[in-house]
Amino acid sequence: MARNYRTERDPLGEKDVLINAYYGIQTARAIENFPISGITPKKEFITATAMVKRATAIANMTNDNLDKKIGKAIVMAADEIINGRLHKEFIVDVYQAGAGTSHNMNANEVIANRAIEILGGKKGNYKLVHPNDHVNMSQSTNDTVPTGMRIAGLFMTHKLLAELRLLENTLTAKAKEFDGIIKSGRTHLQDAVPIRLGQEFHAYGKTIAKGIKRIEAAEASLKELGIGATAAGTGINTHPNYRKEVIQALRHVTGIKGLRPADDMLEAINSMADFVNLSSALRGLAIELIRIANDLRLLSSGPRTGFAEITLPPVQPGSSIMPGKVNPVMAEMLNMVSFQVMGNDLTIAMAAQAGQLELNVMMPVINHNMLQSLEILKNSVKAFTDRCVKGIKANKTRCREMAEKSVGIATVLNPFVGYQAAASVAKEAVAGGKTIKEIVLRNGILSKKEIEKILDTMAMTRPRVVRKSDKASK
Repeated sequence: MARNYRTERDPLGEKDVLINAYYGIQTARAIENFPISGITPKKEFITATAMVKRATAIANMTNDNLDKKIGKAIVMAADEIINGRLHKEFIVDVYQAGAGTSHNMNANEVIANRAIEILGGKKGNYKLVHPNDHVNMSQSTNDTVPTGMRIAGLFMTHKLLAELRLLENTLTAKAKEFDGIIKSGRTHLQDAVPIRLGQEFHAYGKTIAKGIKRIEAAEASLKELGIGATAAGTGINTHPNYRKEVIQALRHVTGIKGLRPADDMLEAINSMADFVNLSSALRGLAIELIRIANDLRLLSSGPRTGFAEITLPPVQPGSSIMPGKVNPVMAEMLNMVSFQVMGNDLTIAMAAQAGQLELNVMMPVINHNMLQSLEILKNSVKAFTDRCVKGIKANKTRCREMAEKSVGIATVLNPFVGYQAAASVAKEAVAGGKTIKEIVLRNGILSKKEIEKILDTMAMTRPRVVRKSDKASK
């Protein structure tokens, strides 16, 4: 019967590894040690790690530290991973050894074993290509993992920003579509002065635009890389030109403009402030998305007993028992995602402050939460834009009806009768179930002609000077 395992050795002894596995003994130990969540690395982080390994091999070959034959095999193996192969071999749980040593060794072993095959050998023959001596040359987990985190973060931030720009543009388009629709403003959830529905949507678009700028500013700091710091920021076991060569190789393989070496290598591996900064920007975005989603849920509430000023696209039945019920599920989904992002931000903050001396060993949980936030925000914003915002319709008649009923219209009477008298008009309107216009006309405060001019709800949505001369003398 064929043997299904190969035996590998590390400083702790021997262990059997599945014969067809590209990972090795240290990954196998991690599988046993960390059966925690069943969550494995995101593809962007696997790809980013392979890019780091490719760049380091090129830098080491350039500086004549790595045999060209071995180096080229490592590059070829890394390229396969970058192109999507062997991702199933990255199986270490995201809750793992501090600093991400298990993930780093998982990558080193997979790349080494694939490079061994490329050179004609069998997996596990580390005399041809060694995970530590060759794939991990001039590196430490302490500088490769945060570099991979930054590159993966940049990739995923770029994707999120693309979806946010589409959301901004869609909201802005809706603002133009709804610009002529008058509705009641509300403050404290009570009647306020009239506004245009388009003004509300324009404000939502501006909110997203500001969120984009905050994320872009935070993203820029991720381009400062600590690769070459090795174990403790000193650059031990690296060639004097290594940092320059590896950054150049990373620029080429990632296509990311602006990648640069950190001013202080030790600071780059012991401080997680750049990730905190990005997470904070994502939390700020999440807070605004919650607000916008809640507004849309309110404005579409009903259809008979709520505001019902807009209609959200019906995407699925809303109840298992109430026929015909349709719920604002896309806005609800966005709320839930945003709550998760805010929770992730707290985790990142707690992990970032837990760093000690030359290293923050909590990097794996920072990375997992950061990449999860970026991914679920990207996906939820896309779904929200496509399946909700694009299909929003305005209920024009309902909007105007509510605007004309609003007691906030009494505000425009202040220049003519004063605040107290205007408040009395509002009170009388509420008590009698009448509109402000009806009370003004009944009490002879304004004539019909004056009402058309002074109580014009569209005019109330723009700055204008209202004088007593606008009211004809009697």
